[in-house]
Amino acid sequence: MISRAAGKRPRFSLARFWAVVFKEFVQMRRDRLTFGMTIGIPLLQLILFGYAINVDPKHLAAAVLLADNGPQGRTLLYSIQNCSYLDLVRRVNSESEANQLLERGDVQFVINIPVNFTHDLLRGDRPSILLEADATDPAATSNAIGALRTLLNSALQNDLKGPFAFLAGAEGPVDLRVHARYNPEAITYYNIVPGLMGVVLQMTMTVITGLAITRELERGTMETLLAMPTRPIEVMTGKIIPYILLGYIQVILILSVAYFLFHVPIAGSLWLLFAVALIFIIATLAVGITFSTLAQNQLQAVQMGYFFFLPSILLSGFMFPFRGMPQWAQWVGEVLPLTHFLRIARGILIKGNGLRQIIPQLWPIVLFIVFAMTVAVKRYRRTLD
Repeated sequence: MISRAAGKRPRFSLARFWAVVFKEFVQMRRDRLTFGMTIGIPLLQLILFGYAINVDPKHLAAAVLLADNGPQGRTLLYSIQNCSYLDLVRRVNSESEANQLLERGDVQFVINIPVNFTHDLLRGDRPSILLEADATDPAATSNAIGALRTLLNSALQNDLKGPFAFLAGAEGPVDLRVHARYNPEAITYYNIVPGLMGVVLQMTMTVITGLAITRELERGTMETLLAMPTRPIEVMTGKIIPYILLGYIQVILILSVAYFLFHVPIAGSLWLLFAVALIFIIATLAVGITFSTLAQNQLQAVQMGYFFFLPSILLSGFMFPFRGMPQWAQWVGEVLPLTHFLRIARGILIKGNGLRQIIPQLWPIVLFIVFAMTVAVKRYRRTLD
């Protein structure tokens, strides 16, 4: 018969309590990656949200088509150059050249100062200035358009004095006509939904493949895999191929929801988008495979994936206007494959871009794949040793 004393639980012991606490500190010291993540992720969030994120983007790239060489036309041009919301990076000579810049995303705005602007202004005809805006991201253009309207009402104040004072009427001497290209109604989900394709692919593909090698280690099947007469590149690519099909299922699902539920236009070629999606899927899978060779267990692989995903979603232009970030943040964003895939996906779906327009955004993704797979193969060879 069990005694009553034996059936009772032992009383709380400070010695045992501190022993458990000490054991957890030792375990934390051994798992340096997890401890580093607990420090690194909050610091990364503070830096990104504090310095890099800006919902009021300024210094947006703009081109100007100046067809009037009169004094008032030049005055207006100098005033636009001093506007903090715009940076005049190009001076174009034709409408076709301006359209190419907008299609490739090289500029956010094209300002067209027409022929006989000065002549019409001095006659009191209130000439029009055409502002063509890449409105695929409405948040990146709205404040700049408002600032330009205010600028046009005050830019010619010094010129319209004396006998020309009557030209500065209540409506202003110049009429600004805005042509919002690609998204004239400023529908937000035209910009968000295509971007979700890249975000979902990166989030799922990176985490899934990040567990590929670490799962083998934890299940004890890694020795069998190492004993097989296979090269590292064969193992890496063999683990990637099955997930490509899964990635395409996600792409088809997102495109179907975008078209039938949100009525997002599909202006370009779906086959071109599928081909680019394959390259981006391979890039995200390569990242996951690289993390799986660096991590010691599945938890560390997931933590690495999250550490990579956080700056990608914040610095790629998905959540916040890309050109609104400081220069150093844009440099970091240009390294991330998600940044370029978002531009390609939005360009194909909303602008109808072809292969010629997307090539400048395609080669950085390919270069990233080469780098990630090189690191993965080298790390895998260390494991073989």
